[in-house]
Amino acid sequence: MLKLSRLTDYAVAALVRLGMADGVETSPGIAAGIGVPEPTVAKVLKALAGHGLVTSTRGARGGYRLAKPLAEIPVSEVIVAIDGPIALTSCVEGTGMICESQALCPVAGRWDPVNEAIRGALSHISLADMAAASIPPAFRIPAEPINEVA
Repeated sequence: MLKLSRLTDYAVAALVRLGMADGVETSPGIAAGIGVPEPTVAKVLKALAGHGLVTSTRGARGGYRLAKPLAEIPVSEVIVAIDGPIALTSCVEGTGMICESQALCPVAGRWDPVNEAIRGALSHISLADMAAASIPPAFRIPAEPINEVA
């Protein structure tokens, strides 16, 4: 199963919360608003700031705010900021990972198109889409017709 980390889930929630704020939000305020412990939110916000997704202001009126609108933040950027490069397997070209079975593997390097498709799909879904629960039509999975047995 492909599964994102819990921290990525928290990061998306924190960013959507910031997108609903009028001004700056404090780490404790965000934590209370999304139901996540403050130290965890602080860790997530630090990583997001390091990737330019949020900005921070120090001082009595300080806090965090989005660096750009939710509509301009693709889910892929959040995943990369928290979990690192998006890849289904570690044997992807350009990652520097070497598998001990690479010389014998019949699919070595064949995961690259799959990873590119996943990265492409995730880069076309913004946090505004997530907040509105509206996935762009091009990336919706069509409903399977129900085959009735006679």
